[in-house]
Amino acid sequence: MNVSLSTDTVANGVNSRMPAVFGRSIRRARGMVVAIIVFFGLMLLQAFISPGPISYFDMSFLISGATPLALAAFGQTLVILSGGFDLSAGAVISLVNAVLAANMDPADMEASVLVWTLVGIATGMGVGAFNGLFIAIFRLQPIVVTLSTMFIIQGITLLVLNQPGGFVSPSLGTFYMGDAIPEFLPSALLLLAALALGWGWLKRTPYGVALYAVGSDRASAAAVGVRVPLVRFATYVLAGGFYGMAGVFVSAQTGSGDPTVGNPLLLSIFAAVVIGGTRLGGGKGGPVGTIFGALVLMIIVNILLALNVSAYFSTIAEGIVLICAVLLSSVSRHSVFTEQIKGAAATISAWRAGNLVSQREQTDRRLAFVTRSNPSVAEPAARPAFLKQHAETLRYAVPAYACLVLVLIATQLVLGSVFGNWNYWNSLLVLSTFLAILALGQGSVILTGGLDLSVPWMIGLSGVMLAGVVQGSDAALIYAVPMVLAMAALFGFLNGFGVVVLGLSPILVTLAMNGILQGIALLYSNGTPSGFASSGLRWFMTGHLLGVTPVIYALVLFVAGGVLLLGRTTFGRRVYALGNSVDAARLSGVRTGRVTILVYMLSAVCAGVVGILLTGFSGQASLGMGDDYLLPSIAVVVVGGALITGGRGHYLGMVGGALLLTALQTLLAGTSLPYAFRAIIFGCVVLAAVVALRERTN
Repeated sequence: MNVSLSTDTVANGVNSRMPAVFGRSIRRARGMVVAIIVFFGLMLLQAFISPGPISYFDMSFLISGATPLALAAFGQTLVILSGGFDLSAGAVISLVNAVLAANMDPADMEASVLVWTLVGIATGMGVGAFNGLFIAIFRLQPIVVTLSTMFIIQGITLLVLNQPGGFVSPSLGTFYMGDAIPEFLPSALLLLAALALGWGWLKRTPYGVALYAVGSDRASAAAVGVRVPLVRFATYVLAGGFYGMAGVFVSAQTGSGDPTVGNPLLLSIFAAVVIGGTRLGGGKGGPVGTIFGALVLMIIVNILLALNVSAYFSTIAEGIVLICAVLLSSVSRHSVFTEQIKGAAATISAWRAGNLVSQREQTDRRLAFVTRSNPSVAEPAARPAFLKQHAETLRYAVPAYACLVLVLIATQLVLGSVFGNWNYWNSLLVLSTFLAILALGQGSVILTGGLDLSVPWMIGLSGVMLAGVVQGSDAALIYAVPMVLAMAALFGFLNGFGVVVLGLSPILVTLAMNGILQGIALLYSNGTPSGFASSGLRWFMTGHLLGVTPVIYALVLFVAGGVLLLGRTTFGRRVYALGNSVDAARLSGVRTGRVTILVYMLSAVCAGVVGILLTGFSGQASLGMGDDYLLPSIAVVVVGGALITGGRGHYLGMVGGALLLTALQTLLAGTSLPYAFRAIIFGCVVLAAVVALRERTN
């Protein structure tokens, strides 16, 4: 009887705990559950607006279309779970597609699917190992490493296949785009199901447990014996393999190669990860939700097509969906408001203690008055010598100028006619203007610990709008330029608003904004920019005034203003304070939110100015005219001695970086090296600068 009673009691206890355990499981998988619900909801919406019932062909087309995105996002999810970030995913897809298309034999119509799939996966894993080496072993910032890798891989891709073409065997298309079971099970669905089952096993292995541990708290994971570098390295290698698999699937879809085919997928990859419920920062989520996130994005595109909405809205929709998904799948808003309340309380406490900056400044002024009034008060010690006072700044800024001298000497040896040739120096300064202006905006953002990835299409949209409004009229510049800069400031404000008020990641906010700006530019120009620069703007960028291109005079004034802004104003001091410690800056009375928003507005306005000047330089605007300026805008800041995580750097060093990269680009343009080497060398220069300046993560 006692045994029976004991057994019943245990059974009742287990039954009573089951709902609680089930509830916890649901809460942990909330993001995935939401993605699944959204998926089926959108399926119902598509069925409602479609003229006929959804057929097997429609479902097969949907799943096959979403599979490359799902594969790439699967790999990105692993990286994010480990607390990392990978911007090279789209470039790896392009590289694998180019490798397959350039090396497959057109005479071999039945190429081995297994062999070429392994080639694609191995190529991706090789890139992942490169990323993992610098991030896990050298402990460099994932953002700058993978961004540099992205441009290096894009250059290598152009060397493999410099234009669309090549050949991909139909056997790949038949295998991946066909049916595993005719009219019942698409091969793509079987592949995704196998990946989901594989993840169910992998996350229970020691590696899977360690992956979540590293993403949740790297220091704690290391303290309990987890080999953090090995886990992070393996994660980037594994993610590269998934990017490679996505490249294989894209090749099967297209049947040919395109060196830029993967570039547009980057925004969608992050959107799929976030929609699937994976938390940015690591430790929570999973790739199964990501697969449904990719399907959701594909359905959204299908719905837009069914509603006869312009395809130009697709990037706008993806950007908005990404931002909304971040807001809905995280508790960042709650944490931001909590931090604001804590910050306000801390500020009040500091005010009561008399430790606010404004209070200390008042005390300093009173002490200065007493010192002047009473000679008996000891005078402060003499200011240190210039070199000693600015030793740290010079340490990080001077290398850029030293390397510039070496590049100039190399240019003299290779091309000749550098020293003593004013035309060379005039051209160098004109071409450096664009990067020097971007360096002020992007550099200010980086000094606060952020990053602005919306620069490319902010430049493009500004140029397209200016050319469309001006239409060659000098008189129209009077209102066109302020209008374009006001537009840029507005989008910069929205970037800052997303970071400060919504509490979103600067990387994702500006990446989403870049997609939104691209869509706006496409809609505004209807895919074909019209108009051209006025003669006055052309003269400003290409004419001569006393033997010098007029923009150079403006550049000198701009650099002087930038030095004063960051080095001699209250705003500049607050920018550095924010980059060193947000909490300390807040306790010192700095309105950190206002400074952050102003910094993103400054970056957008600088990008807008560059868009205007590029339009004047070339005579007209073009879509994508800013694409070549994303990495250089970051490179000049890093090469100029700034810390990518914020708090360290000087604008004069960034100007040196702009001169260095422009001189290097001029040298490369004068040689017989292919254009693709420019992106490769730029990426390598950034990595080398980061390693040399010992920029590390914890």
